[in-house]
Amino acid sequence: MTALYYGHGTDIGNKSDHNEDCYFADPETGLWLIADGMGGHEAGEVASAIVSETISQAVSDSSSLVEAIQKSHTAVLSASERGIGAKGMGSTVIALKVIPSGYEIAWVGDSRAYLWDGELKQISRDHSYVQKLLDNGTITEEEAITHPNRNIITQSLGADVPQVNVDHVRGQFTPPQKILLCSDGLTDEVLDGEIAVILEQGGDDQTIVNNLISSALMHGGKDNVTVLLVSAPETIAGAETEETESASSVQETDEPQSYDIDKKLFLWSALAIGIIFLVVVFSIIAGD
Repeated sequence: MTALYYGHGTDIGNKSDHNEDCYFADPETGLWLIADGMGGHEAGEVASAIVSETISQAVSDSSSLVEAIQKSHTAVLSASERGIGAKGMGSTVIALKVIPSGYEIAWVGDSRAYLWDGELKQISRDHSYVQKLLDNGTITEEEAITHPNRNIITQSLGADVPQVNVDHVRGQFTPPQKILLCSDGLTDEVLDGEIAVILEQGGDDQTIVNNLISSALMHGGKDNVTVLLVSAPETIAGAETEETESASSVQETDEPQSYDIDKKLFLWSALAIGIIFLVVVFSIIAGD
C-alpha cells in the first residue's frame, strides 16, 4: 500500500482584486495541476477553470496528459465562441501525473515544475520570449531575471491555433524526492536559490507551501501565486504487517474454537455410551 503526501495553496497576491489561477489536486488519481488564466476579470479565471475541469475529467477517462491538455485547449476555444468568458481568454498549465514507474509532467506556457532531491532542478522549460532569448544566447540567466518582457509567453491554451505544442517529460520519483508545481506568481518574485532554501528548511509539505507563498507576498506579490508540492509515494510498511497480524489473529482464535467443539462432542458421546451401558447392566440384573 502506498501513500501520497502533498501541500497546496493559492493567494490573490497584493496587487490584484481577483484570482485567475486555478489548481487541482487528487492523490486518488495521482493528478495535480495548476492553470494560470489570462484575459482579465471574468475571463482568465473562466479559462483556467475550464482547463482544470477538462484535464481532470479527461485523465479520469484514461486520456494521456498530452491528450487531456489538447482537449482543454479546444474546450477554451469552444467556450469563447459560445460567449462563455471572453474572446481572447487563455491559460497556461503545468500538470503532474504520478505513475507506477515514476512521474509524467506536461505543460503549455510558463507555469513551472521543479524536482527537489536535496537540490532544486527545473523540470519544465518555459514557453516564453525570454526563454527563446536564453536558448539562442542573446541574454544571460541574470539578465533574464529582470528582463522587461519576461512575462510574454509564446504558447497558451485558448490561443487562436488549432493545436498547441504540449511539452512533456517522464522521470523516476522515489522518496525523499518532491515535485514542486507553481504559477509564475512564485517564480517572478522568488529566485530559485531562495525556493531551494525554503525547501531545505523542511517541515511538512503544507508548511513548505505556506512558506513559499508567504515569501512571494513579502517580495511584492504582484500576481496571483499558486503552489503545489507533492512528495514521492511512500510504501506504508505497517499496512501489510497489520493485515498479516490480523490474519494470524483469526487463525489463532479459530483453532481453539474448533478444538472446544470437538472436546464437547467427545464428552457428550462418552456420557451417552455410559448411560447406554448402565441401562443394559440394569436390564440384565432385572432379568435375573
